[in-house]
Amino acid sequence: MPQNERMLIEVTGSERVDFLQGLVTNDLAKLSDGLVYAALLTPQGKFQVDFFLVPWKDAILIDVAAPYGEALMRRLTFYKLRADVKLHELQADVSRGVGDIPSGAFADPRHEALGWRAYGPGFAFEAQGDVDWDAIRVAHCIPELGIELIPDDSFILEMGFERLNGVDFRKGCYVGQEVTARMKHKTELRKGLALVDVKGEAPVGTPIDVNNKAVGTLYTQSGGRAMAYLRFDRATEGMTAGDARVDYLRE
Repeated sequence: MPQNERMLIEVTGSERVDFLQGLVTNDLAKLSDGLVYAALLTPQGKFQVDFFLVPWKDAILIDVAAPYGEALMRRLTFYKLRADVKLHELQADVSRGVGDIPSGAFADPRHEALGWRAYGPGFAFEAQGDVDWDAIRVAHCIPELGIELIPDDSFILEMGFERLNGVDFRKGCYVGQEVTARMKHKTELRKGLALVDVKGEAPVGTPIDVNNKAVGTLYTQSGGRAMAYLRFDRATEGMTAGDARVDYLRE
């Protein structure tokens, strides 16, 4: 993985765990088992950015997509106030691959098909540059920041964060927790990310329609299938996205 694809933020200080625990969607106690997948939400419960939390010496690393790293650093600094927490960018290699997990690497907590992630030197020879990550993501309906996951718009439960081990409902309060808990316990999801069959091609972001009614949006495609954000009550036969035909693959 080219280094410029990811940014690493090192979080140190005696209050680092409590600080992050009150902000992110997952439980930092899980760091004892390896990587933790989580997100930061707005107070209104909308997605802002997702990342991995990494146990790292006397610190916690945040592994985030590089284009969103500076904004995340600013947001964390805003929340930090007078807490004994220090934030700085760490320069280190980030590698990933599939197959046997190398010593010192971590299993990707979202899905076993996503293999492993590793930090620091010595893992590049293990990583496979020819893995079709989009094919894996589509096969298991795994969203990616900047494509399916849209800052200030997406809701994490609609994006599958529960099955991707990205949210904990027992950890207590965090930013956006009240809205997320209400969606979990008091409503049935009427919209969300789903797998569809696609005959033809259409660019990412193409609207999906049926009988002149908006149904959703088509996203990453691979091998005749795709992820789509759908309004489930309108996801019927005859859907199209541009010139492509779209069929909802119900579970």
